[in-house]
Amino acid sequence: MPIDLPNAQKIASVLTEALPYIRRFAGKTIVVKYGGNAMKDDAMIASFARDIALMKLVGMHPVVVHGAGPQIGAHLERLGKKSQFIDGMRVTDDETMDVVEMMLGGLVNKAVVSALNQQGGRAVGLTGKDGLMIRARKLQVADHDLGQVGEIESIDPQIIQHLESGDFIPVIAPIGVGKNGEAFNINADVAAGRLAAVLNAEKVIFLTNAPGVLDKQGAVLTGLNAVQVEALIADGTISGGMVPKVRYALDAVTGGVQTAHIIDGRIDHSVLLELLTDEGIGTLIRA
Repeated sequence: MPIDLPNAQKIASVLTEALPYIRRFAGKTIVVKYGGNAMKDDAMIASFARDIALMKLVGMHPVVVHGAGPQIGAHLERLGKKSQFIDGMRVTDDETMDVVEMMLGGLVNKAVVSALNQQGGRAVGLTGKDGLMIRARKLQVADHDLGQVGEIESIDPQIIQHLESGDFIPVIAPIGVGKNGEAFNINADVAAGRLAAVLNAEKVIFLTNAPGVLDKQGAVLTGLNAVQVEALIADGTISGGMVPKVRYALDAVTGGVQTAHIIDGRIDHSVLLELLTDEGIGTLIRA
């Protein structure tokens, strides 16, 4: 069968473009926050898993932090329990916390691990309770009781570092542990940003269901710093659910992470497109 020369040249061009980025990020930790909206079907999960497995294969150290909001909500609905949110945070009573641990730390975590292993990775699933990795306390919000929603007190990265050195891919469900052993539901974006800072990561990538930060004409903004971000929030360009996500990204880069990226997780191979191409996708935020 004769070679399809134009297609082969296109593939060679892609690989050539990726090579300097592979060299640059080899040996570096890259934290990827994987959200429920980017895991809606098997094809999306497989695409993500191939990206992460390839990163590990070429010498990077990916660390996956995942959420499970849609899955938790759907299971609560099946139980006849309505989800309640305050300031974007799920009110987490005892019954809801049981579902969070079952879905986030169990079913969803193991589904991501399985997908990575099927693509040739060696993934290990954890929650923040394992090895007392994420210590947390009850999040206090004025005039509201969010139940077992937690804020991070500290992160011990030793278990992740051991896994990285053993050529494993850590997959972390953001469930924290209190001083009395109680479980806390931690925001996955917060956990990813804080973990990236503790690990001195090269990058933290937030997968979302939007192309990134958009200007008022709908074009993607990138190369933003703290001053620009605050100005865009003040004039209403950044609004709604993108505001906390951008602030978590800023917290990460001010904590020592080189860059943070907000990209569209619905795009096939979005992580590789961001990491290994000249133009990248989505919004880059730097200190």
